[in-house]
Amino acid sequence: MQRKLAFIVVLLIITIALNSCHSGNTSTPETTFSTITGQKIVLTDLRGKPVIVTFWATNCASCIKEIPQLIELYQRYHSKGLEIIAVAMSYDPPNHVLETSKALQLPYPVALDMQSENAHAFGDVSLTPTTFLIAPDGTIALQKTGLLDINEVKTQLSTFIKE
Repeated sequence: MQRKLAFIVVLLIITIALNSCHSGNTSTPETTFSTITGQKIVLTDLRGKPVIVTFWATNCASCIKEIPQLIELYQRYHSKGLEIIAVAMSYDPPNHVLETSKALQLPYPVALDMQSENAHAFGDVSLTPTTFLIAPDGTIALQKTGLLDINEVKTQLSTFIKE
């Protein structure tokens, strides 16, 4: 009986985590992304801009499903300051990340996280997609595990970007 109850509690915690979407004043970590093109992006250098950091994997159907929405956000808001960084999980083979990025014509930087340093910096991210919207002041305005609610992201962005 206790085992069954413990199992149910664990499932409940996982379900809550998968459906979590919270905002708060947590500061962004100091981390540097290494992109598939060899570029280094220091997150703190982007202070003053809204930034979306999305952890994804090439074998994650939900990740692939939300990419067109991320591309749309990037195309609409990048000229107004929005930056997006896609972070491939450590288990994702770099050649798959490169091929998928090219095939989907991702216009924003794609980082490899071979040692899970970025995932660790953001609270040991292990589920994909997990996305963070960082306010220009460097606080995490939104964190979502699972598919993004694009309208919620646009609403948040509208508070950071004047159209």
